[in-house]
Amino acid sequence: MESLRTILFSVFCFGMAITLKAERVDMLKSGAKADGKTLNTTLINHTVDRLSQAGGGTLFFPAGTYLTGAIRLKSNITLELEAGATLLFSDNFDDYLPFMEVRHEGVMMKSFSPLISAMDAENITIKGEGTLDGQGKAWWTEFFRIYVDLEKNGMRELNKYQPLWERENDVEALYAETNEDWHGTLKRRFFRPPFIQPVRCRRVRIEGVKIINSPFWTINPAFCDNITVHGVTINNPSKNPKGPNTDGINPTSCSNVRISDCFISVGDDCITIKSGRDADGRKYGKPCQNLTITNCIMLSGHGGVVIGSEMSGGVKRVAISNCVFDGTDAGIRLKASRGRGGVVEDIRVDNIVMKNIGRNAFIFDLFYDKLSKPEPVSERTPVFRNIHLSNITGSDVKQIGYIKGIEEMPINELSFSNINMEAEKGFNVETATNIRFFNVDFAVSEGPSLTFRESSGITLEGVRSKKPIPGQAVIEVDKAENVQINNCFQIQSVKDFFRVTGK
Repeated sequence: MESLRTILFSVFCFGMAITLKAERVDMLKSGAKADGKTLNTTLINHTVDRLSQAGGGTLFFPAGTYLTGAIRLKSNITLELEAGATLLFSDNFDDYLPFMEVRHEGVMMKSFSPLISAMDAENITIKGEGTLDGQGKAWWTEFFRIYVDLEKNGMRELNKYQPLWERENDVEALYAETNEDWHGTLKRRFFRPPFIQPVRCRRVRIEGVKIINSPFWTINPAFCDNITVHGVTINNPSKNPKGPNTDGINPTSCSNVRISDCFISVGDDCITIKSGRDADGRKYGKPCQNLTITNCIMLSGHGGVVIGSEMSGGVKRVAISNCVFDGTDAGIRLKASRGRGGVVEDIRVDNIVMKNIGRNAFIFDLFYDKLSKPEPVSERTPVFRNIHLSNITGSDVKQIGYIKGIEEMPINELSFSNINMEAEKGFNVETATNIRFFNVDFAVSEGPSLTFRESSGITLEGVRSKKPIPGQAVIEVDKAENVQINNCFQIQSVKDFFRVTGK
């Protein structure tokens, strides 16, 4: 019995020792200045290093404004922000030097440190009710300055960081491993940092915080496993001023990702799933897979949920559900082009409400590079297949959308079930196979509700329009094969429900 007590006491003490390692540091009491003017970078990173060496811990920021440069997180570290606390990131670009390894738009390179980074770490948390402010305007202004000058004057050195980028990277290899449509981006030689980018990390959690004014993509884990983003608000302005390319949440080549209960309004796509660009992405060959996106609200942004265009490593097994898109340019958008490669498959979209969609509710586009030419099927050929959408409503939509495959690789196995949309224009399908519409009501004010061109294996069941246009067919088919029409009954009569042209 005494021996058992000894063992239990030892276990208890060991547990206490482990618990004691998880120190919680009040950064204000530790010397941080909450005046929004004094740079706290050194203190923050020294505290991260000390806690990590001791087994982990929490940096707690009470209410106040803490100016900082790049923060580099390590294993078992938590950043916690009290309500009223703001981490205000410096707008001095020097505070994000030296350059470090990042994945920028799907390409591995050396560039500015992310505002918050981590490399090869685990158990990282950013949480609380406070705010992360990236002060992105300085970065956006410099981006536009370089962009305009490049268009007008060619490739000039406009700042000290452009030659530094050339020295730090194998520029010739970057040009060789990316398609021509990205070479204009390379010519800028100035790459804004993402706000939060863990690389090759496990068990990363971001919860509760508000993130504003990101210089570039906001939450951008790369090559990570087990990512949770929950209850986060992201607000990057879409105009006056516009935050260019300020995507909300962009996992790239990550596995087991959960995004839930987020509120996103940004200057580009709200949520985008990626896996690398062109040959560089295929070289790493790591797909983005096993993702759930649920209970999110998207306002301003180019797209609500987007896959691509950087998807050279593939995207697999994605479930999107119970989301609202109100004011985005597009709703669900998948985009790629010849030369990119990668397979996008096993995608489910369910229970979505859309309103005030500025362009297209649905986009499935393998012709993102409009100038590309047909080429033999190879690892450069992108693939979209086995994608299913159901229980979606939309109103005040510019166009319901389009499917556009490439002749050597038609988009294959898409289904639309229980879809009710009101829009100015309908849905166009071009170069696709095995496309099915079940219980679909597309009401438009201009042109046909559904158009099919150069496609095959089309099934229409319970398709209708509650607002048919006099003298306009609801469905038009041009150069299509193997079309099945079942139980398509109009409540309001129309002279021509189905019109066929071509072969």
